[in-house]
Amino acid sequence: MNIQPYEHTVQYYETDRMQVVHHSNYIRWFEEARTYWMDMIGVPYEKVEELGILIPVLEVSAQYKSMVTFGETVLINLVMDKFNGIKASFSYEITEKASGRLCTVGSSSHCFLDIKNKPISLKKNNPHIYEIFKNAVAEQI
Repeated sequence: MNIQPYEHTVQYYETDRMQVVHHSNYIRWFEEARTYWMDMIGVPYEKVEELGILIPVLEVSAQYKSMVTFGETVLINLVMDKFNGIKASFSYEITEKASGRLCTVGSSSHCFLDIKNKPISLKKNNPHIYEIFKNAVAEQI
């Protein structure tokens, strides 16, 4: 499966007075890219929630390499690095589209919960979703 990077054009409201993207927006872009990736592998987030599965963020980090400014378009590549059906983690790389300049790298970790906020094993509770994630990870290698 060849998933294209998620593309985002910086909006004015995402910037500060210097028209530089505020640091908090990169975390939002990670989430946008993750949701896009789930759509592309055939497991839209809304479908997962309809099945009673929640995927909260346990940890997130970002390292800012170069500034992104108003009007620039960035590409967000992500890889699901780890997946065991109970937890998952992603790595992100944000580059400026026109130049390829590396702007930000980051990561996030997640777990899978039921609607009562209890941890679940996708392998046991929803083997179909488990297989889709497992295959998506295998195809990235």
